[in-house]
Amino acid sequence: MAEYREKERWKIESKVFDRSSLLILNKLMGKGIIEEMEYPISTGKEAHVFLAKGAEGNIAVKIYKIETGIFVRKEKYIAGDPRFKKIKKSEREYVYAFARKEFRNLEMCERAGVSAPIPIYQIKNIVIMEFLGEGDKAYPRLIECIPEKKDMEEIIENTKKMYKKGLVHGDLSPYNILKGNKIYLLDLGQGVVLEHPHAKDFLERDLKNLVRYFKKNGIEYEFEEVWKRVTG
Repeated sequence: MAEYREKERWKIESKVFDRSSLLILNKLMGKGIIEEMEYPISTGKEAHVFLAKGAEGNIAVKIYKIETGIFVRKEKYIAGDPRFKKIKKSEREYVYAFARKEFRNLEMCERAGVSAPIPIYQIKNIVIMEFLGEGDKAYPRLIECIPEKKDMEEIIENTKKMYKKGLVHGDLSPYNILKGNKIYLLDLGQGVVLEHPHAKDFLERDLKNLVRYFKKNGIEYEFEEVWKRVTG
C-alpha cells in the first residue's frame, strides 16, 4: 500500500508540479507548515488544490499553475486593484499576484466574518488555507448538490459582509461554493476591492449568475431585490 501511494504521489508531482513549486513545497515541509502532501481534491485550468497534513490536522494547499497563459489574459482583475499597482508584465509575476490577492482576500473575509477558508500561509504561487470537509473528504460544491432557499440566503448574507468590508468576489458561481454544515465561498483570486473600476460590474455579474442558477432549480429571486440586499 505504501509503495502504491508513493507511485501515485510521483505521478502527481511529475504531471502537476514545476521544479520551482517542488522546491517551495520542500521548504514548507522543512518549516513544518506542511507535514505531508496527500492527493488532489480539486483540479482546474488555473490551479490544483491538494489535501495535506499540517501541524494541527488537515489543510488545503492551492498551487497556481505557472505555465498556462491564463493569468495574463485576466490582467483586468489585477490592473485596476490599487493593492497591486507595480506588477511586472510576465506570466510568473501575474501568477504570484493572483496567489497574493487570494490570500489577502481570504484575510479580509476572515475579518468580516465571511464563511470562507481561513488563510494560513502564502508564498509565490502557493496558498495554504483551512481544509473544509469531514475527515479527509472535502465538502461538495454547490453544483453537485440540490440547492435550497437557505443556501441562497447564506450566500447573500456572506456577499453582503464582503461588500461592507469593501470586497467583491468577482467569480461567484455554484462551482465556487462549498456546501457543508453551512455555505462556504471559495476561489477568491479574482476578488477585487470596491475601488476597482469594474467592481460593481463584477458584483452584478456574480449576483445575476446566482439568481439564474437558483431560478433554474425552482427557487425564485429577483436580481434587483438581491442587489439591494447586498449593497444596502
